Amino acid sequence: MATTMFDRIWDSRVVADLGEGWSLLYLDRLLVHDLSGGRAMRELAEKGRRVAEPGKVFAVPDHALSSAPGRTEHTYPQGAKLLASLRERAAYEGVRIFDIGTPGNGIVHVVAPEQGIVLPGLTLACGDSHTCTNGGVGAVAFGIGSSELVHALATQTLPQRRPGTFRIRYEGVRPAGVTAKDMILAAIGRFGAAAGTGMAMEYAGSAVRAMSVEERLTLCNLSIEMGAKTGMVAPDDTTFQYLAGRPFAPKGALWDAALADWRKVPSDPEARFTRDEVIDMAELAPQITWGTSPEMVSDVTGHVPLMEETAPSRRAGLEAALRYMGLEPGQKLAGTRVDWVFIGSCTNSRLSDLRAAAEVIKGRRKAEHVTAWVVPGSEMVKAEAEAEGLHHRFTEAGFEWREPGCALCVAANGETVPDGARCVSTSNRNFVGRQGTGARTHLASPATAAAAALAGAIVDVRSY
Repeated sequence: MATTMFDRIWDSRVVADLGEGWSLLYLDRLLVHDLSGGRAMRELAEKGRRVAEPGKVFAVPDHALSSAPGRTEHTYPQGAKLLASLRERAAYEGVRIFDIGTPGNGIVHVVAPEQGIVLPGLTLACGDSHTCTNGGVGAVAFGIGSSELVHALATQTLPQRRPGTFRIRYEGVRPAGVTAKDMILAAIGRFGAAAGTGMAMEYAGSAVRAMSVEERLTLCNLSIEMGAKTGMVAPDDTTFQYLAGRPFAPKGALWDAALADWRKVPSDPEARFTRDEVIDMAELAPQITWGTSPEMVSDVTGHVPLMEETAPSRRAGLEAALRYMGLEPGQKLAGTRVDWVFIGSCTNSRLSDLRAAAEVIKGRRKAEHVTAWVVPGSEMVKAEAEAEGLHHRFTEAGFEWREPGCALCVAANGETVPDGARCVSTSNRNFVGRQGTGARTHLASPATAAAAALAGAIVDVRSY
């Protein structure tokens, strides 16, 4: 029987059938971060339990660390307390920690792929909704809650309901200016923020096969913004080349054996999905959100919807979003003044993202009134970017070159966009208050964000 990639991996990790669509699932990897990792391991100890398989658990502080240049663990005092807790519990349990200031530190969903912790065919969980990012290498990766994290640490398993499957095929040649971020934002806009509810996404098609692994990670990152459990891209030679030589990837004969297994992971050609959609790449243009949900998105040359273009049941939501965002129905997005630009987050802070933004800058300077931050996704990304001189290109353009971490994406580290300020951000959420009280967030690609910083307004990057 033809099988999807998701079902193949899921079935291989079922410890017990719990009935009514539920399974006890084995987890090959667990990731923990500073907001919940220390607390979960402390709760485990209070219950008289230990981490079941510490060699398969990895701790990465990222959310509550300051990204200020020259930062230390004490720059943000509340973050220092969370880091101390994570560090203490990781040492007690024998869990590897990628500590602040070490070469492996960074955003957890940037670190896991670049270190080779996540591999094709594995199951991975973390107490963070954007764990789905890791599916870009062909793994089943999903976020879990705090109580689930304690259970997973204690048993290396978790009761889970099997989701359906939803494949989106991107077919055709990618138009100029269109990035992975634009592709997934366009899908969310077309199908809706709830389209993936109860689903495992698979991204496929000729345009996806032509992508780098870093771009595939971006696609999968926003699966949760479509309501999905996880997102995946089939592993192929591009994946294998990316993983070869990574610190935690197999070596020697183990690598050869792993390759043989990984080639069996992709969905069978005849596999049937719960839902199957096609997006014609010729129809896509650079995207930018205008509201308070990722589904409130448009071509950058488009406009805010008119009330008469909106279904009656959605008009109250439109009014509330526009009131918060300070926009009017029918307003053109291009030319809208921008106060802040943020290039970073687990969505778009990898080396290829920084290269794309730097290419747009090309010796220009940002608009005087714009505050622009570039936050690399990891120490490895930062070092590689600096080796290429990208940091000089940013700083000479007036951007701040900062330390790795979640930074302005989550506003959990004392770093926020000011009340009422408008920010073009490469992150993944534009909810009310996401980047700070009253902050107005427009999601876009690194290239579009860089262009906005230069223009001081939303602009079509294709003109750069």
